Amino acid sequence: MINIPVHTLNDGTKLPALGLGTWPMDDAQAEAAVTGALALGYRLIDTATNYRNETGVGRGVARSGVPREEIVVTTKLPGRHHGYDETLASFEESRRRLGLDHVDLYLIHWPLPRVDKYVGSWRAMIKLREDGLVRSIGVSNFTAEHIERLEKETGVLPSVNQIELHPLFPQNDLRAFHEAKGIVTESWSPLGRGSALLEDPAVVTIAEAHGVTPAQVVLRWHIQLGALPIPKSSSSERRRANLDVFGFELGPAQMGVIAERAHERLGGDPEVHEEF
Repeated sequence: MINIPVHTLNDGTKLPALGLGTWPMDDAQAEAAVTGALALGYRLIDTATNYRNETGVGRGVARSGVPREEIVVTTKLPGRHHGYDETLASFEESRRRLGLDHVDLYLIHWPLPRVDKYVGSWRAMIKLREDGLVRSIGVSNFTAEHIERLEKETGVLPSVNQIELHPLFPQNDLRAFHEAKGIVTESWSPLGRGSALLEDPAVVTIAEAHGVTPAQVVLRWHIQLGALPIPKSSSSERRRANLDVFGFELGPAQMGVIAERAHERLGGDPEVHEEF
């Protein structure tokens, strides 16, 4: 079993340096994937209310035989439940579906600035943490300005911001902001889902030089940036390979080459994207 390094968050809790994403698995797929991943050594599992697989994730955690205290379960608040009271109620629904007495990391999935209720949701999440129902709280797809508003109005910074991050969209400015604020950057779509990134000749050449796969090279790029990738895979073999990225190191020139791609966002723009 592979031992995974950890990040220490600004609230003192720890997150494994690589996790398992579960979108767009259904409950049955998520249950099988989570059970298998935990057997391989994964300890960070990422889901969301809008993935509609929290029940399957919870069953996988229960079936795995891995002690609950070793597992970090993340879920996310959907846009339709923004607001203080709505967030508290939505969390209870997530906790019931997961079958857990607490959630390790709870994130606001999207900021929805037009709706303008994310600060109220953040206040509710602070309460959930104070009540011991959530270990750590964070956000997803927030800009620096959104985070600065949370800090200004509540005095509490997120421990994590989960954002689209891959060599096609390296998010240099936002990562630097996170580092200055002590916020861990989590990478969704770390392998550039839907793009030709893994067939890129430069990435393939680097993979051949290290005797690894292109996906392993890209995940190692995230690790060396200090980001925390959460790749999704339904394949046991790929899950094993995705986890096995701590035994080699990319040189500075290789790190530079990987990021020399045409920059393009593959997902929604947090300033305007609305997902309820």
